[in-house]
Amino acid sequence: MKKLLFVVLPALALLLTACPSTDKPADQPADPTAGQPATNVRKAPAFSADTAYALTARQVAFGPRVPGRPAHVACGNYLVAMLKRYGLKVMEQPFEAKTFDGHTIQCRNIVAQFQPEAARRVAVFAHWDTRPFADADKVHKNAPIDGASDGASAVATALEIARTLSQQPAANRPAVGVDIILFDAEDWGHDDTYQADVPNQLKDAGTDTWCLGSQYWGKHLLPAGYRAEYGILLDMVGAKNGRFTRESLSLKNARPVVDKIWTTAAKIGYSDYFLYQDTGEILDDHKYTADAGVPTVDIYDHPPYGGESFPAYHHTTADNMSIIDRKTMKAVGQTVLQVLYNE
Repeated sequence: MKKLLFVVLPALALLLTACPSTDKPADQPADPTAGQPATNVRKAPAFSADTAYALTARQVAFGPRVPGRPAHVACGNYLVAMLKRYGLKVMEQPFEAKTFDGHTIQCRNIVAQFQPEAARRVAVFAHWDTRPFADADKVHKNAPIDGASDGASAVATALEIARTLSQQPAANRPAVGVDIILFDAEDWGHDDTYQADVPNQLKDAGTDTWCLGSQYWGKHLLPAGYRAEYGILLDMVGAKNGRFTRESLSLKNARPVVDKIWTTAAKIGYSDYFLYQDTGEILDDHKYTADAGVPTVDIYDHPPYGGESFPAYHHTTADNMSIIDRKTMKAVGQTVLQVLYNE
């Protein structure tokens, strides 16, 4: 997940790789929902953290989901089968991509629609592949990663949202259609910090080395002509002590949606996870979904203090099931469900 960081300064934008940020988040302000009267909104059904945890573990059990490898193919088939089991309309988008280190990989994006007949739509995005090398790892630099939080937890949260919605009677469904869109080949990009000695063969190709699946989808929308009121990108949403700050590109492109999500989280008791803290801009799938016309908020694990932009497990072999926490997944999943039911 997210490899490039943009740190926005008053008169300068510095493009950095996934390394410690030079911007320091301001102190978290007081909860802006404090003292506000309760509004009459529909209560969302319960998000099952136990099921989300099991769905995360199931993906990890396939092994690293590196595009083109057997575990990747098997996991993709599993995700398609599960979304069909939940009764969603499922479409697959195969594509071929070139990587920065000279590989040609076979990939597929997965699109599943709940209430496909609904005119109003909200997208829930995640990426389902894993990084082929733990380049940020001090010991196992060339090992593929499990991607338990970075990938699997986000997909599991989206799957559990889909499962929960599918179980509701017609009278207790949200007033919007929900599209679960899972991108492939997000995490096979060039990191200038940890891979400075590796040539970037896409440097002059006019394309980014990261987010290959969302770049492809943005140029070949599926369904054709796709439109949604907004999108929520889930990325690294399962780790213990996970914290989610308000990322700058999300604020720029979808400020009302950021406010909606963070206010909802505070109202239902998850302000310890969703911090009223604004942090620097990163490059992730939400850039390309916004470019495609879907203003998107990125919910990703950001260390709440210090200068680090990514948690210690990011792109290391420590990103395994030992760091996954049901409480974090509950906070994210329940908040997103409630946002959908507020529509």
